Formats: sequence, structure tokens, C-alpha cells
Amino acid sequence: MGEPRSVVITGASRGLGFASAVRLYREGWRVVAAMRTPDKAMPLLRAAAGSAEDDGRLVGVQLDLLDSASITAAAKAIEDAVGAPYALVHNAGISAAGMVEETDMTLWQNMYTTSVLGPVVLTQALLPAMRAAGEGRIVLVSSAAGVRGQPATAPYSAAKGALERWGESMACEIAPFGLGVTVLVAGMYDTEIITDAGTTDDRDFAGPYARLHNTMNSRGRAAMKLARPAERFTGGLLKALDDTGSFRRRGVGPDASMLLVSNRILPAIGMHHMSRIILGIPKQGSMRDGAWPLTLNQRAMVLVARILPQPVLQRLASLAAKRRKGTDGE
Repeated sequence: MGEPRSVVITGASRGLGFASAVRLYREGWRVVAAMRTPDKAMPLLRAAAGSAEDDGRLVGVQLDLLDSASITAAAKAIEDAVGAPYALVHNAGISAAGMVEETDMTLWQNMYTTSVLGPVVLTQALLPAMRAAGEGRIVLVSSAAGVRGQPATAPYSAAKGALERWGESMACEIAPFGLGVTVLVAGMYDTEIITDAGTTDDRDFAGPYARLHNTMNSRGRAAMKLARPAERFTGGLLKALDDTGSFRRRGVGPDASMLLVSNRILPAIGMHHMSRIILGIPKQGSMRDGAWPLTLNQRAMVLVARILPQPVLQRLASLAAKRRKGTDGE
């Protein structure tokens, strides 16, 4: 048997990157785990993967995509460790919550540097060796926000969209040398980037967008209960690494796959209104002059109040008050 194929995974200290590094190591790959703090993260990764400290099939490399010197040093460390990697998986990323008006330019700059500019620099450094090898795959981890821009995530959506356009362009350029690009559109997975540690929250719940934030927040928290474990993502990555064509876009998860199909079928205005309705955003012009449109639950309560007789409403209110009092007393 020959040497195991090598793969570089950025953002391997948590979430999808961590789960991917564990899965690929167990599948027999030689994994280079690129992360900002290897000293802290590598012991955890080795424990999860079942790797000994001196196991050369699992190597940690320091990488901070916001630091050009760190990228240069990481590229050299990667080539010293595995030569030309067979695959380069760009998984590192940050997230953000907030309307365009609420986000500052530092966030936009960090988002683009982490998701696009830094990965481009790392790819430029590794491409000569990969071209010389004459085979390999570059995998770009995108998301639903890269397929259609989503409200309250404009910096993230814009960066993921740019990531996909970069991948499409690069695929044409490197295909003649035997290389290919796969874009993975990840659905909803339970990772730190979604929950807390990886997200910059600029939402102002007392500002002009409060009505939108409140509705989107409640629906988002409900949707997160359906999020799949990060380990479920790794099957899609394995399929991507087996791709042989010059370019492929894959949905990972049923929600991502359905979104890709809908985006092909529906016109742009249809996709726009589908996102608006799912997220509970009022229709155009409904918040002029300080208007506060009712939510679906509030409209239902108003309808019930119009239909039910007054004595019934009073009885229901009394029962609700007793129930709250009993709950508070526990």
C-alpha cells in the first residue's frame, strides 16, 4: 500500500473542521489540522481522533488568516510536513448577526479576510506544488447564505458568495493541470460558529430593526433545535474529496440540497419572498412612519379576541393568570 493521501483542513479546532479532521484521520488520511492555537486545540483533537502525540498522520499547524505572516509560515510548515497536499479544505470562518446599518467596517474586513482573502493567499502558496503533483482537490465550505443573501447576515452572506465566485473562476484555471474545485453548501449544523463563540452579534433589539430582530431571533432559535451534529457533515466532505470533475457544487444536508434546487427553479423575486416569509419579515412599506406590524401569533390572538365572547375571554385570562401564579410559586 502507498502513502496515505494528505489533506489540509483550516479551522480544525472546532465545529465542522474539528469533526472533519477526526473523520478523515479515522478514514486513513494524513491530516494537517490548521488552527489559530494548536497548543490548546491539538490535544483535544488527538483525543477525539484516537491519535498518539507522535502520530505523523495528524499534524497541527498554526494558522491565523488575519495575519499574512502566519499564512506564509503555515504554507511552509504544510509543505515541510506533507509536501504537496492532495486536498485543501477551506473551512475556517466567522459569523455575524446584525443588519447592514448596524455592522461596522472592521467586521466586514475581518469577514472577507477570514473567508476569502486569507484563503486565497494560502491557496496561492500551495498551488505550485499541487500543480506539479498533477492531481488534487480544493474544497470551499460555503453555506445557504452563499446561495442567497440572507437578512441580518450581510457580511457573512457577501463573503460566502465571493468565496463561491472565486471557486468557480479558479476551477477553470487549474483544471488543465489535473486539479478540481468543489463547493460544499452546508446546511444547518450545530457548531460554535452558529451558537455563540464564533459569532459577532451587532443586533440592536431596541433600535429601528427591533421588530425584525425579535421575530427572526425566535424563529432562529426554534430552527436550531433541528440542527444536525457536526459529525453528519463529514460524509459530504468525503464525497467532495472523491470528486474528479473540474468543478462541483454539493449541498450537504437536506435543507441545503432543497435550497439549491429551489434556487434553480424559482426566480430571484420568488426566492426573496420565500426568505422573507420564512423569517417573518413584514412586507415592503409596512413599517413606514414607525408602524409596528403584528406577528403571526399576535394576529392570531387578535382574531381569537374578535371571535370568542367576552365571558369566555375573561375565563381564559383568569385561567392563564392562575397558571402563571402557580408556575412562579414553584
